[in-house]
Amino acid sequence: MDTLTGWGRLPEPGRELFDEDIETLTRGAVLSRGLGRSYGDSSLPASPDDKVANSRFANRILSFDPHTGVLRAEAGLTLVDLVRLMLPRGWFPPVVPGTRFVTLGGMVASDVHGKNHHREGCFGAHVRALRIRLADDRVVECSPEADVDLFDGSIGGMGLLGHILEVEFTMHRIPSQWIWMERERVPDIGAFLESISRAAPEWPMTMGWIDCLKRGEEMGRGVLMAGRWASADEAPARNPGARPEITMPVVLPDWALNRATAGLFNAAYYWSHLRRRAAGMMAPGAFFFPLDVILEWNRAYGPRGFTQYQCVVPRAAGPDAVRKFMEQLTALGAASPLCVIKDCGPEGRGVLSFPMEGTSIAVDIPVSGHIQRVVDGLNQFIISVGGRVYLTKDRFTRPEDFRAMEPRLPRFLALRAKWDPARRLRSAQSRRLFGDAA
Repeated sequence: MDTLTGWGRLPEPGRELFDEDIETLTRGAVLSRGLGRSYGDSSLPASPDDKVANSRFANRILSFDPHTGVLRAEAGLTLVDLVRLMLPRGWFPPVVPGTRFVTLGGMVASDVHGKNHHREGCFGAHVRALRIRLADDRVVECSPEADVDLFDGSIGGMGLLGHILEVEFTMHRIPSQWIWMERERVPDIGAFLESISRAAPEWPMTMGWIDCLKRGEEMGRGVLMAGRWASADEAPARNPGARPEITMPVVLPDWALNRATAGLFNAAYYWSHLRRRAAGMMAPGAFFFPLDVILEWNRAYGPRGFTQYQCVVPRAAGPDAVRKFMEQLTALGAASPLCVIKDCGPEGRGVLSFPMEGTSIAVDIPVSGHIQRVVDGLNQFIISVGGRVYLTKDRFTRPEDFRAMEPRLPRFLALRAKWDPARRLRSAQSRRLFGDAA
């Protein structure tokens, strides 16, 4: 018996099995798992006796059409390998999350979004077909034309409707291997929301880091980044080299990250951008996956681990709702050096897909004795403004709060009743939120 964890380093007892033959591996399994980079408990077993199928060895590219960009691969293909193979050939995935260390199956199950959500939506918007093993061990192909309800439910469905075996999606042709980036240091949350709103029509990719500890007039100060693929004429003649990587060597003690140390880090990062505006060429790895340069960086949050609270505040609630969320965050004492804000476009087709039109806020919070109180308080505010949380990051939301923030839940539960009436497919998260058996 092993101990499995997600990226938040919070353990569940269980055992994962590995095989490059994903069809054999998933037969009889109740959960699939890739690189384990979901922060919460969505890739952790509901019971220590559950068979968890790890897909990372099922990582072959099965076909690629260089005329259309349509690629088909096994679910265990990692984003890091996909980018390594396709970027030099002039192709890049249409949507990527903030880390390369995810699998295609995980990208579908989480319906990942990125810095270009306001333009391209989630990854699921670019998926053409899925090959899935159902709970009764049948293998089916679903798409926007065949078994549409299964297709829509599996996009963002946390692997609860079937094991994703193969993914077919459309890659994007890119003009160069470089990103042209502009950066702006912004003094407060009001100015930040105005800046990101102005940038959205002009820039295909936007995101920002904000200081979630500052109060008063400087609350929400931060750094806004906007980018686009550089044209062939603009790009340097050389291609980007591999970034040097370092590994976080030790697990820091729990006391190392507190409000004082997080505040010092935030101030140093904010003022390290001495020029209010800057622009230049940037390697795509540094732009899309900045934290990947530090391997095992989750060790910085100590042996008790951490959670990431990621929510979306609907645009309909107005910019003042974002300010009030920041006030609630600081009042609850959720100290963190990492708080990311992104602009989200319209809701996608995935039944439980996370983004909606509005502002996404993601903040890392060390686990402590009052973590449940913090999450409960934030959830009550998000419910009041009509927002929701991201299941891939969630570990502490109560089932009654999730029901209150998710009007699409009855539709998803009806799909589970159709495609897995015995609820054989389950996770620690579905046990917590949906009452699945352990």
